[in-house]
Amino acid sequence: MSAERVSAAATPVSAVARGNSGVLRTIRALRSRNYRLFFSGQGVSLIGTWMQSVALGWLVYRLTGSSKALGTVAFAGQIPMLLLSPIAGVLADRWDLRRTLVATQSLMALQAALLAVLTLSAVITQWQIIALSVMAGMLNALDMPARQAFVVQMVERPEDLSNAIALNSFLFNGARLVGPSLAGLVVAALGEGPCFLLNAVSFAAVIVALLAMRVAPRARPHRDATLLHGLAEGFAYVLRFRPILTVLGLLSLVSLTGMSYATVMPVFAKEVLGGGPRTYGFLLGATGVGAVLGVLYLAARPSVLGLGRIIALGAGAFGVGLIALAAVRVLWLALPLLLFMGLGMMLQIASSNTIIQTIVDEDKRGRVMSIYGMSFIGMAPFGSLLIGNLADALGVPLTLVLGGGCCILGALAFAWQLPTMRRLVRPIYVRKGILPEASGAADGHAA
Repeated sequence: MSAERVSAAATPVSAVARGNSGVLRTIRALRSRNYRLFFSGQGVSLIGTWMQSVALGWLVYRLTGSSKALGTVAFAGQIPMLLLSPIAGVLADRWDLRRTLVATQSLMALQAALLAVLTLSAVITQWQIIALSVMAGMLNALDMPARQAFVVQMVERPEDLSNAIALNSFLFNGARLVGPSLAGLVVAALGEGPCFLLNAVSFAAVIVALLAMRVAPRARPHRDATLLHGLAEGFAYVLRFRPILTVLGLLSLVSLTGMSYATVMPVFAKEVLGGGPRTYGFLLGATGVGAVLGVLYLAARPSVLGLGRIIALGAGAFGVGLIALAAVRVLWLALPLLLFMGLGMMLQIASSNTIIQTIVDEDKRGRVMSIYGMSFIGMAPFGSLLIGNLADALGVPLTLVLGGGCCILGALAFAWQLPTMRRLVRPIYVRKGILPEASGAADGHAA
């Protein structure tokens, strides 16, 4: 056989090998048994969670017909994150994380079951919904920092941490793609109650996965320090460390002014686009498609270098999408715009999470991730109230324009801070082996 034929025959094999290598790099965190268990169980549970979220929004709007009521219920479910998350972060640094997660997931299943029973019995009221939303918010406030900190224990190789965070976001947004579409079909055919019931059942998957894990005990800080001292130490650490503070500042702004757009999506689906539950599900599903694309891009990246620039671009793109969405009056134009918004939103959220988890001191991880939860979810209740009331007063389109403008301004301010952030983060990356000690050329990509 000629050399040319040998080369031609080898080329497809090499291409397949390179392709397989790319796929394996994208899912490399699944090499860890515990993370594989978590990935499969959480994937099932999150579909149920998204089904409940969509059905709950539609139930509130069906009962009240009010944007303000949607904002109030969202506020009730999200405000516990702001109030309780700092305390939950201190506890996450002290408690056994797996046991904590088994308890929170079990109680979340109970909350969904109560919601299902009340709805299927046709006795559900707005105040019952608010009370159960507060319950869910309290559980989420404890669950979120524990779950974020537990990722480090599930992943066996430190270099796989950024990939695990990206795959977590893939799970969340893959479920966002499937759950809302399923919820739209179920609500249209059977009503909201079955969605709540399916969510209650779905928690069994993640609980079984947690119980099946083999987790080595982790070193935890001494418990002689008071809870108040632990709180103060966590906040002081964030306030002194400018890179984390800057990342959380932009996340707070976008959460307050932009991400709460989902609160008025039932109104947008019905009054602007003239649709119903299926239209609402399609809108949220389109955002999920964009978010999944963003996560796949981040999961395939070989390192955390350059994520600061991606945060700025993601927040800016999300703001542009909000402004463009305000001018849309037909579904076929709204769907690609929401896909674009989901892409930008996820690039910012997942990149922010990855940078923080990479540079945070290990003994403060739970507390810092609780402050991350405050910035991401804790601002959302105020955003929900703000957007719900603005939508009632000014209309949904103008509200979207105002939110998008704030996101763009925040992205520009963050980009201006990037050189300072890179200079401060570089020694940490050198110490952790992410950057070689003598590398000056990589400075421009250190964050």
